[in-house]
Amino acid sequence: MKICLVEDDLELGRAVQALLQDAQHEVIWLRRVADARFWTAEQEFDAVVLDLGLPDGNGMDLLRSLRQADKKLPLIVITARDSIEDRLSGLDSGADDYLVKPFAGPELLARLRAVARRAGIEEGDDSPHQWQIKDLVLDEHRMVLSRGGERINLSRTEFAILLTLLKLPDRVVTRRQLESKTLNQTDGRSLDVHISNLRRKIGEGYIRTVRGIGYLIEQNA
Repeated sequence: MKICLVEDDLELGRAVQALLQDAQHEVIWLRRVADARFWTAEQEFDAVVLDLGLPDGNGMDLLRSLRQADKKLPLIVITARDSIEDRLSGLDSGADDYLVKPFAGPELLARLRAVARRAGIEEGDDSPHQWQIKDLVLDEHRMVLSRGGERINLSRTEFAILLTLLKLPDRVVTRRQLESKTLNQTDGRSLDVHISNLRRKIGEGYIRTVRGIGYLIEQNA
């Protein structure tokens, strides 16, 4: 998994980063609220591990904004605040789990696996390679999109755009994220052309525009 670790303590941050990397996770370690807001807006993460006591802002406010931006993103709080009021506040603010310092490394890994399972995130070789939305089936390994067994021909860029959106159902993918992942050059007009061509090929009602922000696929719309 790709994990955003937000922890200002150098010693603990290094230890948790090493723990997660040893477990074969990709880790972006940040120490400030401002950096966390920037990185989580610009990149996609499978989970966030968040300390509440940060030097440039309120970690609880960051937690709320992360949850508001993404209802499904696994969020684990690690903090020294151990009162029942703090725990309830953290969980009510959007945390999926709340781990009090000091904690054992294996417990953090186990809790990460648990919240990932609840979010439908698979690890290792068992990760899905087929994605479905309504009557469309996309096979990532074969690079094939089909409807009722009939193949729909897409360009490489169109395929990459659709795959990116399907991997993040019900989540808004910003124009910048789509451009960086799927286009050789960040040309906003070029992205619009690809989206238009994709809609023409698969039909309307699949890709929704969030004006001024980006696009999303609503799984159950």
